[in-house]
Amino acid sequence: MSGPQATVSTESKRSAEPTASTPRPAESAARVAELFQPGGPFFLIAGPCVLEDDALNLTIGEALARLADDLRLPIVFKASFDKANRSSAGSPRGPGIEDGLRRLERVREATGLPLLTDVHLPDQCGPTAQVVDVLQIPAFLCRQTDLLVAAGSTGATVNVKKGQWMAPHEMRGAAAKTRQAGAAALGVTERGTFFGYGNLVVDMRSFVQLREACAAPAIFDGTHSVQRPGEGAGISGGEPRFIPHLVRAAVAAGCDALFLETHPDPARGLSDTTNMLPLDRLRPLVEETLALRAALGFGAA
Repeated sequence: MSGPQATVSTESKRSAEPTASTPRPAESAARVAELFQPGGPFFLIAGPCVLEDDALNLTIGEALARLADDLRLPIVFKASFDKANRSSAGSPRGPGIEDGLRRLERVREATGLPLLTDVHLPDQCGPTAQVVDVLQIPAFLCRQTDLLVAAGSTGATVNVKKGQWMAPHEMRGAAAKTRQAGAAALGVTERGTFFGYGNLVVDMRSFVQLREACAAPAIFDGTHSVQRPGEGAGISGGEPRFIPHLVRAAVAAGCDALFLETHPDPARGLSDTTNMLPLDRLRPLVEETLALRAALGFGAA
């Protein structure tokens, strides 16, 4: 397990020319774009909150690859190279764009999984889209036109997190900006709505409303939805015991995919330690959700 990483420098964070990246396989990007279509197959986005060392990243990636094979479930590996919205200036942020993209490439090479990562600045979109299949727009940035347009103009698939203060129908504009810029495909992710200070709630009507407003898959983030923003000592708090309850409810309400951050030992992770799902609890939860979908007539995948 890696120790805490130093905060990335501004230069590393903003670098737009990673020097050792290889282009993402075109067939992988095309398969992922098919997932992010209305009426597409059920799928899972999963991985650690932030990239750690190769050993940790590959431990999670290989577990996800086995899960994908065993359950015949499409899985996209996710991890961030920079957590630019940490509560504390002293919190670890990740390896930065250059090293981070190399680490993501090594996950793909070892597992064959498609890749998703966050972008926070318009000039990160181009180089990141050369490596990963899905660019993700963080919830706090979901109305930033320049970022949405830059992500869409790469021609990659884009996943936009719904802002915690926004109604589902208000995401129509973000979806339109991204799609009109040229995104290959689009997903919109529900991750809870502010309910007073330091608390989030999930409106189960959101999945139908997001899908109708954005003409895109409505994805449920079952781990960030249990965050307690600002409730930790310099970090966000969380109540991970509610992850299974919310995931089951969201699947029953008709979400099109799941987003779950996972880690072998969340308490020792570098970010979101209070709301990641332990890796050994991921398979049972996913198996349960697939059984629930089948029982409700949604199909197993």
